[in-house]
Amino acid sequence: MSRGNVQFREDECKGCALCIEACPPKVLRQAERLNHYGFHPAEYMGEGCTGCGICFYCCPEPGALTVFVADGATATAGGPKSKV
Repeated sequence: MSRGNVQFREDECKGCALCIEACPPKVLRQAERLNHYGFHPAEYMGEGCTGCGICFYCCPEPGALTVFVADGATATAGGPKSKV
């Protein structure tokens, strides 16, 4: 069971793969499809996220990804973790 979930705004993702390399449980990958910029955006494989937020902290694009944690905390790239 996952303790977290990652959602990407693929139109904001530039395909740099920093989040993929930084993810400790290795549950992120580059999509095969292209976004409207012509990049392969990152995507969550759907299971295994720990909610650590490391992907969020290394993402250079504000708003490209959001980490949801089972306790209700959330982190959005470009801003601090907060309770929702």
